[in-house]
Amino acid sequence: MAKKKLGLEDLGGFVFSTNDDFDENEYVENEQEENLKPKDQRLEAHFSNKGRGGKTVTIVKGFVGPDEELIALGKLLKKKCGVGGSTKDGEIIIQGDDREKVMQILKKEGYNVKRVGG
Repeated sequence: MAKKKLGLEDLGGFVFSTNDDFDENEYVENEQEENLKPKDQRLEAHFSNKGRGGKTVTIVKGFVGPDEELIALGKLLKKKCGVGGSTKDGEIIIQGDDREKVMQILKKEGYNVKRVGG
């Protein structure tokens, strides 16, 4: 079994420095994700059935923004399509091949969406 390589995030953000002039604020990453307006977003509507036992799904990729907004958009798409799904890893997964319907809903909401694949 391979050993997992530990990174700085595994240490809880603890950093040791011998530099007297060290400014931790200079190295702290911005916690807030970039929040783009819908018209500035470039979303992609994918079709997939791999790794799902032959079941087909529509995957929306490319969303940039907070997870709360991604979840809200996923709920809207599921409700309007009348199907189930989930949001994880920055993607919205909608059950069934509803790409055309999803694209229409996203365009109505002001998003730029592109059909990808078949």
